[in-house]
Amino acid sequence: MSTGEPLIRLEGIAKHYQMGSETITALNGIDLSIHRNDYIAFIGSSGSGKSTMMNIVGCLDIPTLGKYFLNGRDVAGMSESDLARTRNEEIGFIFQSFNLLTRATALQNVMQPLIYRGVRPGERARRAREALARVGLENRQDHLPNQLSGGQRQRVAIARALCSEPSILLADEPTGNLDSTTADDIMALFDTLHAEGQTLIVVTHEPDIAAHCRRSVRLHDGRVQSDVINPERVRV
Repeated sequence: MSTGEPLIRLEGIAKHYQMGSETITALNGIDLSIHRNDYIAFIGSSGSGKSTMMNIVGCLDIPTLGKYFLNGRDVAGMSESDLARTRNEEIGFIFQSFNLLTRATALQNVMQPLIYRGVRPGERARRAREALARVGLENRQDHLPNQLSGGQRQRVAIARALCSEPSILLADEPTGNLDSTTADDIMALFDTLHAEGQTLIVVTHEPDIAAHCRRSVRLHDGRVQSDVINPERVRV
């Protein structure tokens, strides 16, 4: 069982959207803690609140009510520049659609977040090569996205997220555009990253994907319906 200060602590998180005269409640009273090296799935059907949860945890959106503490810091107290820095340095994003620059090589794509951090060119290239090697693509660094398979493109996206050495990897439906065999390969890579100490949050609607995670939080109508540990994924 994890001890110490949670990496993420959500207290009474609610999110409301105004649609004309109607108020839509996307999240409704979420209390949740996530510790370092947790491997957690947010699972639920469309409209369950999992995308809103991802946006709030990723500092892409702010809650209407409640408190979000990241590394012990109240996110509500952050300025826009602080939030941007937090997204760039603390959180590595992995998306279903890969979001790669089509005219940039794998190496250039992976280096991109480090440019915003002001890392020197030589150091950027070194760290990007290390990240590509970590995901098994050291021999594909000069390839463009259209020269790579879907699984390889997702590995480039994972390497890009890892390059900033984030506290959290946040993956939104990371296997949604992949066939089942390639999806299994990507989840095996996530399993390895978790074993190496990485904190991972996976947003999915697929039980098979959630089954890879140590912990599954099922959302329904903006509430936590269940929060269970997968005993087969708990390391002794």
